[in-house]
Amino acid sequence: MDTTLQMNSLGRLVALLVAVAAWTGCRGVPAERADLLIVGATIVTMDAEHQVFPDGALAIRGDRIAALGPRAELERRYTAARRLDASGRLLLPGLINAHTHAPMTLLRGLADDRALQDWLENYIFPAEARHVNEEFVLWGTRLAALEMLRGGTTTFVDMYYFEEQVAQAAEQAGLRAVLGQTIIGFPAPDHKSVAEALAYTEAFLQRWQGHPRIRAAVAPHALYTNSAETLRASAELARRYRAPILIHLAETRHEQQAVRREHGLSPVGYLDRLGLLGADLLAAHCVWVDAADIALLRLRDAGCVHNPSSNMKLASGTAPVVEMLAAGLRLGLGTDGPAGSNNDLNLFEEMDLAAKLQKVTRLDPQALTARQALELATLGGARALHWEAEIGSLEAGKQADLILLRTDRPHAVPAFDVYSQIVYALKASDVEAVWVGGRQVVHQGRVLTLDEPQVLARARQLAARVAASRSAH
Repeated sequence: MDTTLQMNSLGRLVALLVAVAAWTGCRGVPAERADLLIVGATIVTMDAEHQVFPDGALAIRGDRIAALGPRAELERRYTAARRLDASGRLLLPGLINAHTHAPMTLLRGLADDRALQDWLENYIFPAEARHVNEEFVLWGTRLAALEMLRGGTTTFVDMYYFEEQVAQAAEQAGLRAVLGQTIIGFPAPDHKSVAEALAYTEAFLQRWQGHPRIRAAVAPHALYTNSAETLRASAELARRYRAPILIHLAETRHEQQAVRREHGLSPVGYLDRLGLLGADLLAAHCVWVDAADIALLRLRDAGCVHNPSSNMKLASGTAPVVEMLAAGLRLGLGTDGPAGSNNDLNLFEEMDLAAKLQKVTRLDPQALTARQALELATLGGARALHWEAEIGSLEAGKQADLILLRTDRPHAVPAFDVYSQIVYALKASDVEAVWVGGRQVVHQGRVLTLDEPQVLARARQLAARVAASRSAH
C-alpha cells in the first residue's frame, strides 16, 4: 500500500476515534451509575487530609459513598437516578453524639443547677424509680431522635434502662447507634438485682447482633455505683459477645478522691486493675485524669468522650482535651443526657463550647481550634468507637451518613473560613437535609421517619405525669 494512502487512512481513523469520543462526551455517557448525585455544595470531608471541595459533588450508591470530588469530574463520571443541586450549601459527615441518655428528654429541666451527686441521688434516681418503664423509654427516645436528626446527628451512643425500646426507636428513626444497657448495683427500673440486669443485657445483645446500624453494648454505670465483681461480670459478658463497654469515668473530683482513698489508684488506674480498660471501652467524661491516666488510656487504645456542657453545668471541671489530643487519644464529643446535666442534644453547641472552654481555661485562643472541634464531633467520635473505617468522614467506600447545611441566613454571612463558620456561627437549625446509610431521613428540616406531632403530644402527656408526681411529693 502507498505510504501516503496509509497515512491518510490512519489520519481518518484517528479523526473518527476523536469524533466518537467527543460525541460520547457531549452525550454525557458515564462509566458508572449512582442512586443519588449531590452537586454544587461545598464538601467538608473531615478526612485525614482535611480536603474541602468548594464546588463539589458526591455520589451515593446503596448505603455507601461511591465517590466525591470536584463537581465537573463527578458529573462526567456518573449518572444518577436522582440529582440534587445543593449550590450554596455545606455538605458534612453526619455528627456523632458519643455520650447521652436519650430517654431522659422526658425529664428535661427536672432539677437544674445542682452538683452531680445531689442531682442523681436526690432527684434523678427517685424520679426514674417512679416513672421509667418501657413506654417512657420508647417515647423519650423518639423525642430525642427528632431533636438529634433535626440537629444533624446521625449516630448516637446511649446508656440507659430498657435499651430494647431505645433500639426500636432508633431503628424506626433511621439513626445509627451504639446502645448500652445500664448495669447498676441497686434496684433500677428494669431490674431488681445485678443478676437480672446481666440477664436482660445478654438477651439485648443477642437480639441486635448483626444489625447494620444498631450495636448493642454493655454499660456498667460507674465505679461508684457498681462493685468490682459487677464490673468484671459486665466486661466478661461484653467480651463474650464482642460488644462495646460504656462507662462514666473520672467525672468529678469527688469520684477521683474516693477511688484513690479506697483503692490507692486513680479511677483510670483502678479500672485497668479490674481488667476493663481496652479497645472495646468507651469512657465518658475523663475530666479528672492526669498525664499517667492519659498515657494508660492511650496504651490500652480506649475511647473517651468530652462533654463540655455537662461538665460546665454540673461544675465537674474541665477535661484536659489538649493533652488528650496531643497524646493521640481516641476522643469524641457528647452532649450527655438532656435531663439536667445538659438540657438539649445539640452538637453544634457542644462544638462551640468545646473550643471556647479550652481557650478560656488555658488563656490561649489557639488551645482548641474550630477544625479540631468539628473533628471531635465527626471523625473523632468514630475513632473513639473504633468505627472510623465506616463513619466519621466523607470518603469513598464509607457509609453515606451526611448532612446538608444552609448558609443563606444572616448569622451565616459572610464566610471566610468554613470551619469557623460551622463551629462558631452555624446552628443546629441550619440543618436542611440528613442521610443515614444513603437513606434520606430529614428533608427541608422535617424528619421523614417519625410523626413529629404525635411524638410531641405523647411526650407532653408523659411529662404531665412527672409534673403531677412532683406536686404530690
